[in-house]
Amino acid sequence: MVLVDPDADEAAYGQTVDRVTQILSESGVEPSAVDRWGRRKLAYEIDKKGEGQYFVVAFQAESPVLAELDRALSFADEVMRFKIVRLDAA
Repeated sequence: MVLVDPDADEAAYGQTVDRVTQILSESGVEPSAVDRWGRRKLAYEIDKKGEGQYFVVAFQAESPVLAELDRALSFADEVMRFKIVRLDAA
């Protein structure tokens, strides 16, 4: 899940989604779903902002891919927060 700055225009939001899917594709991982939630109210303010633009990408990958995705999102100025969640198989 990625939270993008609400002040970012639609092009910057789209570029962030594209950057995540590109990093995955370059690593040989195909996202199973990309869900654009759009603008939502935050539970608490982050950097004096009460809203954010969300999107969720579902995929299966190994640790090196996760490390690269973590690095890229950490440096992206328009990304306010992100969370990579590991789902264990039942």
